[in-house]
Amino acid sequence: MARVKGAMMTRKRRKKVLKLAKGYFGSKSTLFKTAKQAVYKSGNYAYIGRKQKKRDFRRLWITRISAAAKLNGMNYSTLMNGLKKADIELNRKMLSELAINDAAAFTALCEKAKAAL
Repeated sequence: MARVKGAMMTRKRRKKVLKLAKGYFGSKSTLFKTAKQAVYKSGNYAYIGRKQKKRDFRRLWITRISAAAKLNGMNYSTLMNGLKKADIELNRKMLSELAINDAAAFTALCEKAKAAL
């Protein structure tokens, strides 16, 4: 049986890594060894970033809700407690959208939360 050499697969693998490293600074975009390290590291950052994005958005929504609640004479925790007691199940994303785009509806929710406390 003929001997199989790995030149084609090696070239394919290296081209794939160098394609992912396109646009990197200096030799990281041209040399395979440094490109591989940079691609692995950037993939790791991307993985971590996908988790952090969820945290960051939740923090942003809470900040927006808190600011709007203060305009209505409440703080964030009492508002959320009042909404829970009034059986209003709106997630933080929707509450923050209401706070930004529809202040009258958010004020009505605040009044219901105050009444439920």
